[in-house]
Amino acid sequence: MITRSPALPVALRLALRELRGGLSGFRIFMACLILGVTAIAAIGSLTRAITEGMEREGQSILGGDMEINIFQRQAGPELLEWVDGKGTLSVSARLRTMARFEDGGTSTLVELRAVDGLYPLYGEFKTTPQLDNNALFEERAGRWGAAIDPMLAERLGVKLGDTLTFGGVKADIRAFIDREPDKANLGFQLGPSVMIRHKALDATGLVTTGSLINHYYKIRLNEGLDIKTMRENLKEAFPDENWRVRDRSTSAPGLRRFIDQMGMFLTLVGVSALVVGGVGVGNAVKGYMDRKTRTIATLKILGADGSIIFKTYFFQVLLMGLVAIVIGMGVGAMLPSVLALFLPDTLPVKPDGGVYPLALFLSALYGLMITVAFTVWPLGKARDLPAVRLFRALVAPENRWPRMIYLATIFGAGMIVVLLAVGMSDNRILAAGFMVGAGVTLFILRGISWLIERGAAKAPRSKNALRRMAIANLHRPGAATGAVVLSLGLGLTLFASLALIEGNLEARLTEQVPDEAPAFFMLDIQAAQLDDFETTARGVSGVEELVTVPNLRGRVTKLNGVDAADVEIDSEVRWVLRGDRGLSYMPDLNKGSRVVEGEWWPTDYSGEPEVSLGKEVADGLGLKIGDNISVSVLGREITATVRSLREIDWGTFGFNFVILFDPYTLKAAPHTYMATLKAGGDAEGEAHKVITNKFPGVTAVRMKEVLSSVNVMMEQIGIAVRATAAVAIIAGILVLAGAIAAGFRQRVYESVILKVVGAVRRQILGAYLLEYALIGLITATVALALGSLAGWLVVEFVMEMEFTFLPWPMVFTVTASLLITVLFGLGSSFRALAAKPNQVLRTE
Repeated sequence: MITRSPALPVALRLALRELRGGLSGFRIFMACLILGVTAIAAIGSLTRAITEGMEREGQSILGGDMEINIFQRQAGPELLEWVDGKGTLSVSARLRTMARFEDGGTSTLVELRAVDGLYPLYGEFKTTPQLDNNALFEERAGRWGAAIDPMLAERLGVKLGDTLTFGGVKADIRAFIDREPDKANLGFQLGPSVMIRHKALDATGLVTTGSLINHYYKIRLNEGLDIKTMRENLKEAFPDENWRVRDRSTSAPGLRRFIDQMGMFLTLVGVSALVVGGVGVGNAVKGYMDRKTRTIATLKILGADGSIIFKTYFFQVLLMGLVAIVIGMGVGAMLPSVLALFLPDTLPVKPDGGVYPLALFLSALYGLMITVAFTVWPLGKARDLPAVRLFRALVAPENRWPRMIYLATIFGAGMIVVLLAVGMSDNRILAAGFMVGAGVTLFILRGISWLIERGAAKAPRSKNALRRMAIANLHRPGAATGAVVLSLGLGLTLFASLALIEGNLEARLTEQVPDEAPAFFMLDIQAAQLDDFETTARGVSGVEELVTVPNLRGRVTKLNGVDAADVEIDSEVRWVLRGDRGLSYMPDLNKGSRVVEGEWWPTDYSGEPEVSLGKEVADGLGLKIGDNISVSVLGREITATVRSLREIDWGTFGFNFVILFDPYTLKAAPHTYMATLKAGGDAEGEAHKVITNKFPGVTAVRMKEVLSSVNVMMEQIGIAVRATAAVAIIAGILVLAGAIAAGFRQRVYESVILKVVGAVRRQILGAYLLEYALIGLITATVALALGSLAGWLVVEFVMEMEFTFLPWPMVFTVTASLLITVLFGLGSSFRALAAKPNQVLRTE
């Protein structure tokens, strides 16, 4: 037999012989590892599957090999000449506007896409009925064709053959859109999609100076041309152009970033679940070593030194850990294909089944390091205990620390886990903060459990014997107090904090926002229409407030005379320098801002160009009062002096611009206007109908539609976060079960002694019920405090929103903690009470 092979080390042979007795001591151990490794492997594999799918379908998602996106203006003939001979060019445009169904008297916001006859260059554009490009969009008898999202048909009550109006163009609905291959590349959409022919765009009258329109030039490169080289050549040919250029490897950057960030966050939560499981691993090993006390003592008496003892049980634990890790990897590898069935249809690709070695390797490494970190401590203590002390370990636990080499091993394993979590993350600061927070939480929980044990030991002795026993059980040798508070407490803390964060965000979006926010945002109001627009809007009965502001676009080019691209700035405000930014000017400061440094302009100001910046952005850019900032507006570079800094309250949902010019500099520049309108009840619908009918070029964005889109996204994120937090709670429950199982022998002995001295089953159960209720209540209190603190910190300082304490997540946390602890505790106690006193005492 293998265990008798002289070639094997003695410790390994002893470990294999020990395993003949079965896995009864390792069930909880293995369950904790399997759960944590499965979570990390599944999350990593799913994220990688989606990412690889997007890379594989990059051409279809982008709609070409390369894409040039130009805002508010079309490309000149120079770009068309540059593309000539290098590939096939497809031209399209996208803007938000109103679709009107005149027969039904209704209208709504849509994402209007104007495509040419080559759309799509890659991928398949699916419609019902399935028609080719010409049949869908070409003009027939003076009417253009349109393909619309089925959601739009529901909103407007239209069907195939009906006619919709977009500005000055009427288009017949010829098909419903089933799939846009490049939709994910467009980013966030406020309304359903509508597609028309690109030639019809000019006739709509919607494209004027200041219109918020994107022009896309998608290129299918000739075979043999290198994309990277083409991008470099494009930059050399047009060095001064502020185009946004993407290729098939960078399609849908927002979605890629979201998937990466969610994958990172869920992986961190999975690591937390594995750490919680690690507590169960440590408890299981400690409980197993307690049961092996006589075996270890016997081996030492027979001459085995400490290193043989350590190696024997370390090999044993490692073998069981590897089995659990392999099982977790296998389950995690299979889960992505199952989870793919529940992913939203908005994803441009469905993850394929497959094995992702890096994700599985990382999950295995996490599992192995957690196993080492949590098993070396009890094994190291057993190594150095004299045989005589081992027999007394149950009633007089050894408080001496393991040797330095074992402490270094524990620290090293823990650091590998931290470095993996931080090093594999794109946002290392967030990952490091998460790991530090988890470590601090564990430290606090361990400290609190110690205080509970010490407090129970110092508490006055109750006159009630059973109550006295329940309190004593909180600090007796082998008490489950520390394990329960540490493991279940961390899982519930995570759940409570996530529930509070999600609840506050939802409350802010659905309850507070409608009371404060305008009913509509009105865009693309022409200067010549402004007076008539204001008169019409204020003439609608029930309109409470109308605010109009000028709207321009500009790109920050220099900061204090230095090119913006060469300035080192805070990464959190880097977005200010990416592409064009919204600009405005106003004589009076709006209620969404207040000046905190410098001063506001007088109403009749007519001096040199000056700006007011948002305080947070100015600090990130390194600008202060008196500094200069250069902005390119309509091709003209304007250098302005910073006159004031403002604190901006984005929660008002009004027009709050990061960059505001003085009321004089941009007044003569061509620009459009935007407006916000507040109306309640029936006035909201009436205002929408009157304004959109009279001003077909004005786009009305209904706040309810924005909130609906955001809420759908938040629900999808919330499901993923709650599911992963549930893994941490399940791990905590497993640890709780392991801690209670480890104390089962003590429960049996206690119940037998109590029966012998006259206690009845009801009294003993009452004592156990009180003990577990105390542990559960204490754990819930700790989780509430830490979860509320974490939720408050995130909501107040990260999201910068007003924090509201929500009772229901807290009630759930307390109830779950009490029920789980009491049910598991009583389940074990019923088994202990079933033991016969004579049978138990005969074996002692």
